[in-house]
Amino acid sequence: MMWRLWVVWLGVLLSGCAGVEVSHYAAQQPALQLEQYFNGRVEAWGMFQKRNGEVVKRFQVQIDASWQGERGILDESFVYSDGSKQRRVWQLTRVAQGRYVGRADDVEGDAVGEVSGNALRWRDVLRLPVDGVEYRVDFDDWMYLIDRETMVNRSVMSKFGVELGQVTLFFRRRPA
Repeated sequence: MMWRLWVVWLGVLLSGCAGVEVSHYAAQQPALQLEQYFNGRVEAWGMFQKRNGEVVKRFQVQIDASWQGERGILDESFVYSDGSKQRRVWQLTRVAQGRYVGRADDVEGDAVGEVSGNALRWRDVLRLPVDGVEYRVDFDDWMYLIDRETMVNRSVMSKFGVELGQVTLFFRRRPA
C-alpha cells in the first residue's frame, strides 16, 4: 500500500516538471525553416557550464550544411578553448512537416527534433568521453531563431534526470 502512495506522489511531482511544448512558439517570427537556415556555412560560439554556473569549456564551431530533398548533412568542426578539436557529422531526415530525426557517430540511436514557429527542440543521447570513460548523457536542446541569420541554443545535459550542466551556443549564418 505504501509503495502505491509513493508512486502516486512521484507521478504528481514529475507532472509538475512538464515544460513548454515547442508548439507554444507556433506564432513566433521569423519562422525557422531548418533546411534553409542550415544550408551553407554557419559559424557558432558556445560554452559549457556545470550546474553551479562555472564555465568549464568554451568552443567555436564551423558548420558546413547542405540538403538534398528530405535529407541534410551538417558537418561540424569544433575547436575548444583547451586547443582540442572534434568533428561531428549529422545526417538529418525530415520525416514529417516540422519533424526531424538525426544520426551522428557519437549519438546513441536517433535524435529527434520538432520545429514550430521560431523554435526547434532537439533531443538526443550523446556518448561523451570524459577522462577515458564514455558516459551516455541526455541532451535537451532548445534553439530560437532571433533573426534570419542568428539563432540561440540552450541545452540542458542530464543523466538519470539529474542536471549535469548547460550548453549555450550562438549561431550565425554566413551569406552565400
